[in-house]
Amino acid sequence: MPKYVIDAHRLIGPVPFDDLPNDPRDEMGRLGIDRACVTHTLSLYSDPRAGNEALLALGDPRLIPVPVVVPGAGGEPEGPEAVAAWGVRMIRLCPERHRFDLTGPTAVRWLAEIGLPVAVDLDETSPAQLRHLAERLPGLPLLVLNPGYRRLRALAELMTEAPDVLAEIGTVNTQGGVEWLAARFGAERLVFGTGAPVSDDCGPRFLLDHLDLPPEDVERIAAGTLEALL
Repeated sequence: MPKYVIDAHRLIGPVPFDDLPNDPRDEMGRLGIDRACVTHTLSLYSDPRAGNEALLALGDPRLIPVPVVVPGAGGEPEGPEAVAAWGVRMIRLCPERHRFDLTGPTAVRWLAEIGLPVAVDLDETSPAQLRHLAERLPGLPLLVLNPGYRRLRALAELMTEAPDVLAEIGTVNTQGGVEWLAARFGAERLVFGTGAPVSDDCGPRFLLDHLDLPPEDVERIAAGTLEALL
């Protein structure tokens, strides 16, 4: 079992379509997850500004805030300079949900100016768009959330062509899938994450504890890769 675990993908706040826990900390303690990168549900499902304000007010060292950025006129926040004032280590983009072009000139300009690692759910975009974004912004880390196991070939092609792309393993829950990625790209490009509470967190935690990898690689996936990224 890894000595230290950071969840790269967790939500805090009410989920509008289900009766799920608003606060992740109790479940984190139960599953032995020491810290978590968290995004507020209001930012995803309702009001990015209100959600980001609530997120940044948490003040708990166990919770690493990952606010949602919406590039463009009328987006949240008002501009890239406001993101710098937040003092965060990573941002999240939801191009499908918030209706903007991930590879358009506005988004590319904002991301270049912000200069922070970007987390994006694969269902919000496509491998082709992520590859194009990586080509436009070489050196910018892109963390792919929820890649799933049915798209492993597409994910592998993306990671081959874009060396700054990393993948969250929580949904790579097919036998040997994480090991297959680690053999090709190294554990330093894989991070533990759950997507909880919308997605199950017990399964990814079990997966992490039973990876058929050297202990040092498991430690990288559990926390080391994400710590280096942040």
